[in-house]
Amino acid sequence: MQARLIKPEERDYFNNFIAGVPKGHILQSYEWGELKAKTGWQPLRLIVEEDNKPIAAISILKREIPGIKKSIFYAPRGPVFDIEDEKVFDFLLAEVKKLAGQHKAIFLKIDPDVPSANKSFRELLLSRGFKSAETGEGFEGIQPKYVFRLDITPDSETLLANMHSKTRYNIRLAERKGVKIKTDCPKDDLKIFYQILLETTARDKFLVRSYSYFEDMWDYLVERGYGKLFLAEYNGEYIAGTLALIFGKKTWYLYGASSNKHRNVMPNYLIQWTMIQWAKEQGCTLYDFRGVPGDLSEDNPLYGLYRFKKGFNGVYTEFVGEFDLIYSPFYYWLWHTVEPIYQKNIRRLISLKKKLSG
Repeated sequence: MQARLIKPEERDYFNNFIAGVPKGHILQSYEWGELKAKTGWQPLRLIVEEDNKPIAAISILKREIPGIKKSIFYAPRGPVFDIEDEKVFDFLLAEVKKLAGQHKAIFLKIDPDVPSANKSFRELLLSRGFKSAETGEGFEGIQPKYVFRLDITPDSETLLANMHSKTRYNIRLAERKGVKIKTDCPKDDLKIFYQILLETTARDKFLVRSYSYFEDMWDYLVERGYGKLFLAEYNGEYIAGTLALIFGKKTWYLYGASSNKHRNVMPNYLIQWTMIQWAKEQGCTLYDFRGVPGDLSEDNPLYGLYRFKKGFNGVYTEFVGEFDLIYSPFYYWLWHTVEPIYQKNIRRLISLKKKLSG
């Protein structure tokens, strides 16, 4: 076995391996690293080969920590390898440790695409020195720990029949009311989607990234065939929109937005059904609804989101969660002492800025 950082001209070589492995994920793609590079991260893409063929890979996002000449490593939904092959995993970890030494990384954070039901994989992580790094915030992690995933290999009639009766009713209601889903959206439609998204965030009280981030996402992902925008139109007005990502045989529902107007015509149900059908047409076998809460009590503000996604009859999935492999214990302690204070102050500044801007 040998490991090396890939070159820019090997983008397709890297992506084809990631997309073809069962635990491959869009967040480990070459393009996701490019997108995050626009937000202050540096992508480092390591591939492990044997007999000139790839057998493992990891796309690491590196961020410098101001003032101490140290960095952190984060591999979203990585690494990508045969999770039953401990020998390959050990070799990959040894190579990442070398890279961490070169870049003065304090730790490596991972949150693999592996369900928590896989106890042997969790034990493998712990036996290699990883420690659980659960935060218990939002959807319980940087990436959602709890999701709904739908096997879309059955035919459309079967998928519809398996849905909750209310979900199926609402899809047909939207069709009867004349809701139309636009699937051939050009980049200019991104402005429409973002305005609806701002309306959604104001209503549901959560933060959203800047418009420029979505423009970058379009340029790096949608333009290269790894994403698609959908808009729901009713009586000549766009009232909902979604952004999906696709990689290999998987599709992810990444962002959704809905207007305060005409919610009674149920555009969100029809737009999801349209996305599922599109994913099937692209040859996908799995549709991931992304984040839902871990707390399923009905008084949880996010329970409505859980109920909406549950209606499509996906499998409620809990991932193993976040794990850190620590290279520098002292600086790791320092990071976890100072970083929460830093994040809290950032949130306060954002809140103050919004208040001052009216």
